[in-house]
This record gives sequence, structure tokens and C-alpha cells, in this order.
Amino acid sequence: MKRKAKLALRVNHDNPNHHLWNNRGVWWCHLTVHKPDATAERLRFSLKTRDVDQARERRDRIFRQIAEHYEIAA
Repeated sequence: MKRKAKLALRVNHDNPNHHLWNNRGVWWCHLTVHKPDATAERLRFSLKTRDVDQARERRDRIFRQIAEHYEIAA
């Protein structure tokens, strides 16, 4: 069952590092969840890798897992 919160994912296909940033050599991911009560929550978490290819793979896997629980708002 999908929850009413929506995950804001604006994917820029021209930028393979969308939703990623490098903080002192370690890759992080960030996204926003829009909740039914008109609030939003920013989620930021470490991907625990210094390798950009591995960071992209982890980001994509996390997005797939999150999409199973939330609707995606483009």
C-alpha cells in the first residue's frame, strides 16, 4: 500500500550525479519527501563511499526501495 506522502525526485538525465554531493571525499544523497500535511522533509544520508560509481549505484538502489513505499512526484 502506498502512503500519501510523495517523494520529490527531479532527475536530470544530463547529470549522472543528480541528488549526490561530495562532502570531504565521501558521497552523500539528498531528496525531499512532501507530506500530506503540506510540510516537507529533506532527507540527507551518507552513501559511505568515496567512489562515484558506487555512490550512483547505491543512490539508484535506495530510490527504487523508497519508490516501493511512496508515490513519486516529478
